[in-house]
Amino acid sequence: MSPHAPSGPSPSAGASPSVVLAGGGTAGHISPLLAIARAVLDAAPGARILAVGTQSGMETRLVPEAGFELATIDRVPLPRRPSLDLLHLPGRLLRAIRQSERILEDAGADVLVGVGGYVCTPLYIAARRRGVPIVIHEANTRAGIANRVGALFTRRVGKAFDQTPLRHARLVGMPMRREVAGLDRESARAAARTALGLDPDRPTLVVTGGSSGAASINRTLAASLGRLAEAGVQTLHITGRGKALVGPDGEPLAAPGYRQAEYVDGMETAYAAADLIVCRAGAGTVCEVAAVGLPAVFVPLPIGNGEQALNARGLVEAGAALMVRDAGFTPDWLGGEVLPLLADAPRLAEMSRRAAGLGIRDADATMAQMVMEAAQA
Repeated sequence: MSPHAPSGPSPSAGASPSVVLAGGGTAGHISPLLAIARAVLDAAPGARILAVGTQSGMETRLVPEAGFELATIDRVPLPRRPSLDLLHLPGRLLRAIRQSERILEDAGADVLVGVGGYVCTPLYIAARRRGVPIVIHEANTRAGIANRVGALFTRRVGKAFDQTPLRHARLVGMPMRREVAGLDRESARAAARTALGLDPDRPTLVVTGGSSGAASINRTLAASLGRLAEAGVQTLHITGRGKALVGPDGEPLAAPGYRQAEYVDGMETAYAAADLIVCRAGAGTVCEVAAVGLPAVFVPLPIGNGEQALNARGLVEAGAALMVRDAGFTPDWLGGEVLPLLADAPRLAEMSRRAAGLGIRDADATMAQMVMEAAQA
C-alpha cells in the first residue's frame, strides 16, 4: 500500500469535513477507530474518511474490509530499554513525521483523530506542526505513550475508563459496533442460541480467550466438561483461530452440551446467548460486556503491565463480575465458583443490572461530536 493518501481538493469543514483517523496494530485500537469513523459519517454523511496505520498491523485487513481507505506510514516503536536501537530512533521518527505531514496535506485534513498505537506519535506531531486540530480516544486504564504525548496538544480527549489518568480526558466510554451497543440480550437470547446450535432453554456458559484464544483457559475448560454436563450447563467454547481442541482419537473434542467454535462472527450473538461469560479482560471486552449487561468472570492476561486486571476492577468492585488470576482458573475453581453462579438466577440478574448501570453505549456518537466540533473550530 502507498504511504500516502491520494491528493484531492480539501472540502471545507462543516457538513463535509476531512477526517483522518490514526491507530492500529491490534483490534483493540482498530475497533474503536472504525466505530468513530462510522459515527462521524452518521453526523456528517459528506465527510471524507481516511485511516492511517502501518503495513504490519491488523488494520491492513480490517480497515479495507470495513469499507474505508487506508494510508500507511513507517512503524516507529520506542525501545523499551536502552539499546543501540535508540540511536536510530530520531531518524525513524523524523521520516514518519514527514510521511504523516504529507498524508495530512494530501487529505486536506480538518481534524486528526488518534486512538493510540505506534502510528499516532508521528501523526500527533505532524498535526501539531501543521495546525490541524487533534481529538484523542484512550481505550485503556493505563494510557500509552502516544496518547500521553498527544494529550499535550489538545483538550479534546475521551477515555473509556474513569480511572485512566490522562491530561484533559473526560469519560466517554468505548466506541463499539452498533450491533453490540444496541443489543437487547433478553429479546435476542432464544434466536442467538438457536443460531449457535444451542438449546434455547438451558443455562448457557460462553468461554472465550479472544480471537487468538487462550491456552490456559482452553485447558481448564477441556478438563471441566464432565462437571459442566453433570450440572446441566451447556457451553459455547470459542477456542480461538487455529486452537480447536481434539480428543485422544484426534477428533474434535465432544461432550454432552458442549459446542466449540474457533471463532464467532459477531460477538453480539454470543453475548445474547450467554447467561455468563468467562473471558480475558481486554478494554474492549470489558466495556462491551458492561454495555450489554452480561455477567462475567474475568481471567486477566498474566503477562504485561497488569492492565487487564485494572480494566476489570470497576465491574468487579461493583458486584457485576468476578475475577480470578490465570493460574487460579482451575477445574476446581470453576466447579466451586462458576457452577454455583450459573445456578443462581437472582444473583446473575443482579450482576446484569449492575453491569448495565456502568455500561456506556453511545461513546461513538460522543466522540463524533467532539470530532465535528474540532473540525469546525
